[in-house]
Amino acid sequence: MTTTKAGNSARHGAGLFDIRNIIGLLMALYGLILLVMSFTTSTADKAKADGVNLNLWTGIGLIVIGAALIAWAVTRPIVVDERELEADKAAAERQGKPAAH
Repeated sequence: MTTTKAGNSARHGAGLFDIRNIIGLLMALYGLILLVMSFTTSTADKAKADGVNLNLWTGIGLIVIGAALIAWAVTRPIVVDERELEADKAAAERQGKPAAH
């Protein structure tokens, strides 16, 4: 998580807590499991799917989608401006609403 000072505001990225990273890692993990399991797919299972190894193709698809989500999170990170966050919390408290955390 990097922190930069721009004028009066401290800004930092969401880092590993970005939902795109979490979902991307889970999809890639499930894809890797399916990819490994595709090597043990029986011919009977392949016959049920018209001769296609669905574990293989689904695993590859999940790995590609997971990698795309992680690449998206790396290339376009969410930036949190601490000064604006504190101003929003103060405004919510002045209005009598509980501040969101």
